[in-house]
Amino acid sequence: MAITTNAICNSFKKELLQADHNFDTSGNNGNKFKLALYTSTATLGKSTTSFTTGGQVTSPAGYTSGGKALVNTGTSLSVNTAITNYSNLSFTGVTLTARGALIYNTSNTNTAVCVLDFGGDKTATAGTFTVQFPAFTSTAAILRIS
Repeated sequence: MAITTNAICNSFKKELLQADHNFDTSGNNGNKFKLALYTSTATLGKSTTSFTTGGQVTSPAGYTSGGKALVNTGTSLSVNTAITNYSNLSFTGVTLTARGALIYNTSNTNTAVCVLDFGGDKTATAGTFTVQFPAFTSTAAILRIS
């Protein structure tokens, strides 16, 4: 079992061509996405197809199964690359250790979007655990299609 590097899920790639995901942030048209945190015992990678509770972190307070809703910062076309990104996400008052995360679409039966590998265990003890997203640029945004 392991989180096998950062990866856009293969099922997500196919689902994009089937118009199953909507990242529009204008009005109420866009889908809702969440981020769930996982320990090093989780099995996540490009073959992940949906949210799973297996290997998910636990915390006495501040973290609920399924994680938290993400705030999409929009979509753009930058230097021939379509991009979307999210605002940083914080879990407060938690004691937990996470190795990675899964972004998934709650508007589309919890289908997997991408797996994030933190590169090692990250810990918060009675504090705040923050997932920081990269810059909203063609070379850094969390989701990029070129």
